Amino acid sequence: MSTPAPIDVVEPDVSDVADLDTPWVVLVWNDPINLMSYVTFVLQKLFGYSKEEATTLMLQVHHEGKAVVSSGTRSEAERDVFRLHEHGLWATMQQD
Repeated sequence: MSTPAPIDVVEPDVSDVADLDTPWVVLVWNDPINLMSYVTFVLQKLFGYSKEEATTLMLQVHHEGKAVVSSGTRSEAERDVFRLHEHGLWATMQQD
């Protein structure tokens, strides 16, 4: 009876695996189409921000090109991006 050939087991490099507990952030990007007042309105409507908080985020989008408007799990971020797209805003998500 022959003995089986040894098997080399390759251990995965866990440094390349994303941390599953790391929250996802939703970014709203500046665009030449939507009025600043509309962006403020959408942020208030979707996320419950006060007028002052929404205005601060809108101005960050306007001056810096983007702003983080929410964070959470991947599914929450996907939902928020979808809702922002439904309102005509340019939004993306990324792991923080």
